Amino acid sequence: MAESAGEPSPRIVVLSGQVGSGKSTLGQGLAGRFDVTYVRTQELMYDAAARAGEALPNERRALQEYGERLDRDTREQWVAEGVSALVARGGAASSLVVVDAVRTVGQIEALRAAFPSLVTHIHVHAPRSVLGYRYANRSDSGIAELENYDAVAMNATEANVTSLQANADVAIDTDRSSIADVLTRAAAALGMWSSRAERLVDVYVGGQYGSEGKGNIAYHLAHEYDVLMRVGGPNAGHRVPTEPPYTHRLLPSGTLANSNALLLIGPGTTLDLDVLMGEIADCAVEADRLVIDSQAMVIEAEDVAAEATLKATIASTGKGGGSAASRRIMGRSAQHEPPVRLARDVPELAPYVGSTASRLEQAFAAEKRVMLEGTQGTLLSLFHGYYPFVTSRDTTTAACLSEAGIGPHRLRRVIMVVRTYPIRVGNPANSTSGRMSQEIDWDVVAERSGLNGDDLRRVEKGSVSQTDRRVSEFDWEMLQRASELNGATDIALTFVDYLDGSNMNARRFDQLAKGTIHFVEEVSRVAGAPVSLISTGFDTRSLIDRREW
Repeated sequence: MAESAGEPSPRIVVLSGQVGSGKSTLGQGLAGRFDVTYVRTQELMYDAAARAGEALPNERRALQEYGERLDRDTREQWVAEGVSALVARGGAASSLVVVDAVRTVGQIEALRAAFPSLVTHIHVHAPRSVLGYRYANRSDSGIAELENYDAVAMNATEANVTSLQANADVAIDTDRSSIADVLTRAAAALGMWSSRAERLVDVYVGGQYGSEGKGNIAYHLAHEYDVLMRVGGPNAGHRVPTEPPYTHRLLPSGTLANSNALLLIGPGTTLDLDVLMGEIADCAVEADRLVIDSQAMVIEAEDVAAEATLKATIASTGKGGGSAASRRIMGRSAQHEPPVRLARDVPELAPYVGSTASRLEQAFAAEKRVMLEGTQGTLLSLFHGYYPFVTSRDTTTAACLSEAGIGPHRLRRVIMVVRTYPIRVGNPANSTSGRMSQEIDWDVVAERSGLNGDDLRRVEKGSVSQTDRRVSEFDWEMLQRASELNGATDIALTFVDYLDGSNMNARRFDQLAKGTIHFVEEVSRVAGAPVSLISTGFDTRSLIDRREW
């Protein structure tokens, strides 16, 4: 068996089919989508001719006849010998080699002998009339073609290719399947799609009214993930403990904490182009590191203007996300103004636009871990919050998965972030932005904790709106409901320094104030999930990690 420097041989995928059946389309599709080494037998012919000091014309008939000559001279071993030589010299960098294409059973059997139990034969086929039509309408193939398909099929070996279907491990009718379908079926037969049994996604979601400190938690744990993904829109700001602190509104909160992670912005996201391009520049994000899904929606100036009333009535941030979301629904008519623009329609985003679904599939196939970062909080959900004082979208775990395009079977953990004193952004017009249970004043928090009330009021402003925040007692009923809605497996409890100022210096659980430890224990009981992470402040050493995962 052919081996390279003691390394195990790769799997070999052998393609067969008549001219025009779609072999090269499939082979190139596999090479473009997966990590494979793509080998064209046509190139093996040119190599053989060069070694023999012969000139091989770049013509269909000449290639057919030279292939038959090589079969006679090598007893149909030349394809196997060429692939074996490639593997032996380390030319097959991936674990899968796609051979495009073979024309005889003997060539296939020679490959099976060289790579025992490692060869999969895929045969593609289509009706003769379809092959003739494709041949007549094909684009430049790079070689001088014959006058029509009948002339191609006159070659005896070509005429016998249809018999290879009986030898194949997989046979696909390319007339009854689209190009994407053929690729999907072949990849499934080769086991190239990732196992759906692998749970690789952790969702970080807010359990209250937003501003729970999700950015701080995500920043601290970002180094554990290979992919960082965010959904939502620019109306939510996540502040991270860099020096000076930075607020992310569209990029994942771990962008600056893990420079090696792939960054994804999901198809359900609404984009403010100025905010996005500013963040990309601020964080020096290269195009090969960030993928913005082509389906993400662009917020227009008209959307921001449309939300002016909401700013005055329900303390909306007024950043246009809700208007854009409604326009995405109503804008399905071509006459709608302004027209809907998706990320794929914006020239300046072109270097970053792609399919987050395909990048996620690649990550799952490689068993890479994904952090999915939600925005805002559960009780701001359009469906589960106190309407009308809600945001324009659902904010629960299920909604985050949907906006990202991730199936629930991928979910490993749900880390629900809650703060010791829930807050809502205040409304300058009428001093309310929706219901809160047992609202109190910041002076009460200051008195209990020993912190300075003026300092608290200075810090407690909306990350995006910059308006003063209202504060309330901890809402235990809300904790239980949010945990149920989100399927919380873990609780991240933030702002424990607001319970007792001495907690600010705690680096271990046993260093927390006694009352705080009792509070943590009750949070765990009511939520039905362990308090795995405890934030004692806003700096790079402010997280007590009690996880068992």
